[in-house]
Amino acid sequence: MQEYVRIKNVQLLSDDWYILKKTTFDLKRRDGRWQTMSRETYDRGNGAVALLYNRARRTVLLTRQFRFPAYVNQHDGYLIEAPAGMLDEAHPEERMHAELEEETGHKVAELRQVFDVFMSPGSVTERLHFFVGEYDADSQIGSGGGLEHEGEDIEVLELDADQAMDMVVRGEIMDGKTIMLLQYLHLHLLPPRSMMILIAGPYRSGTGDDPARMAANVAAMEAFVLPLYQRGHTPVLGEWLALPVLHAAGSTKVGDALYEEIFHPHCERLLGHCDAVLRVGGPSAGADAMAAAARKRGLLVYHDLAEIPAA
Repeated sequence: MQEYVRIKNVQLLSDDWYILKKTTFDLKRRDGRWQTMSRETYDRGNGAVALLYNRARRTVLLTRQFRFPAYVNQHDGYLIEAPAGMLDEAHPEERMHAELEEETGHKVAELRQVFDVFMSPGSVTERLHFFVGEYDADSQIGSGGGLEHEGEDIEVLELDADQAMDMVVRGEIMDGKTIMLLQYLHLHLLPPRSMMILIAGPYRSGTGDDPARMAANVAAMEAFVLPLYQRGHTPVLGEWLALPVLHAAGSTKVGDALYEEIFHPHCERLLGHCDAVLRVGGPSAGADAMAAAARKRGLLVYHDLAEIPAA
């Protein structure tokens, strides 16, 4: 193999918890020139992480524990994570089985390795082995919680898998390895779920409150109903439900006091039962408000049918 790194000097900076070194080396650049560099590397060994999931119930087992480095970087320190641990010279799968029993109380029959990743290659030497495995009631042999003599105080969380992904969107799950495994789960292991999708587009916008033009706007939104249904989802328009309510309440024209009181609040109430929003059509303050409300709830907002997976 052609030489491209020449180590010149290694300085030990710390050997307390793990090993911190400063290395000076020459690196051969792509143009053939040699360049001297100096880098610090933190060697904490290699590790493993596993996501346990229940396919039938669409649930996952995660943990919550205090992480001081997160605490000192504008976080409360309590991170929701997939169970993980250092290898300490053990085989990755063997170590992960033991870690799962310690942290979650589950002994699973099989773990499958899905990838092997450098998590922070700019400064940390660690390679992390990623696993997935299925759990059920029969796999539970204890309560988990970690090892107290190692300072562990771990809360076990069983979450709906879709809820866990929503927590990622809302910033409630911020651990990188956990997010990677949740994404792998949804891409490769769990069948896509059927969603109730609110179609939001212009209704009054640009119509001058002309009934025919507003009806045309509703028809334009309804053009997305059948394609969504054919993808296995349940499409709904706020107008389908809000307009009959307005009629029953005695509203006599678009924009009257009853309309302002009922229309958008009713659509937001409907949004509370939806999984996502499909924002279609041209400019519309109302449709944009629905999309913003959806994002605030942690819901997905799509702008094209092609973005929406079939269920």
